[in-house]
Amino acid sequence: MIKKMTISSIQKAKGKTPLVMITAYDALFASLFESSCDMILVGDSLNMSFAGKSDTLSATMEQMLYHTKAVCNGAKNSFIICDMPFGTYTNKSDALMNSIKVFQQTEADCVKIEGGTEKADIVKHLTSNGIAVCGHIGLLPQSVRSEGGYKVKGKTNAECLSLIADARAIEDAGAFCLVIEGVKADVAEEVASSVDIPVIGIGSGANVDGQVLVFSDMLGLFEEFTPKFVKKYVDGAKIVREAVDKYADEVKSKEFPQEIHTY
Repeated sequence: MIKKMTISSIQKAKGKTPLVMITAYDALFASLFESSCDMILVGDSLNMSFAGKSDTLSATMEQMLYHTKAVCNGAKNSFIICDMPFGTYTNKSDALMNSIKVFQQTEADCVKIEGGTEKADIVKHLTSNGIAVCGHIGLLPQSVRSEGGYKVKGKTNAECLSLIADARAIEDAGAFCLVIEGVKADVAEEVASSVDIPVIGIGSGANVDGQVLVFSDMLGLFEEFTPKFVKKYVDGAKIVREAVDKYADEVKSKEFPQEIHTY
């Protein structure tokens, strides 16, 4: 049986063993990822990968609860993180109410909150009330409209100092780890070295404490676009199409089902 990661073991990995995080949105894929990954993120990225939306903003609390339950069912020995969707943590009371829903209705181990210094008081409120929190700084997908697109961070000294301040504020608020997205690699390395909690990168270089990718990106299943930081480990879309084409051909030619497939 796989030994499940804990907040303590995740924190102890900093500076020693790179942490592996991947997204999942259902029980099937979660079960396939469980043996290889330290943490599974039920990301609001499902709104784009599976709902066909242009961004994550319309993901709902109900969606996230549904998919988190499914992932927890499929990967019972994985450390599961539930993304808090846009609009569900704009103030302390809403953030706590919605996070309690996650903890009461699913087996998730923590929630993830986007934002730095401006969200530190909310993170502190959650951690003070028994909610484990993973932070998220740098490029914030939930801020894509207000920022006019997905913009790489850390290009100036001021941005570097701001990111370090964000990481320290989220750490001081009680978060046990944080994701850093879309940040220049040298700056992300500096941010990671400025805090004692693990910093998990996505599009932020190799010199942080771990990596996370959206599974449909790294498996080549999502074809609409591929971010620069994504490595496709397999052309999943091609493999699936070829398999379905073969199935369709065999049905039409009556090659399938054969006697071995018949009761």
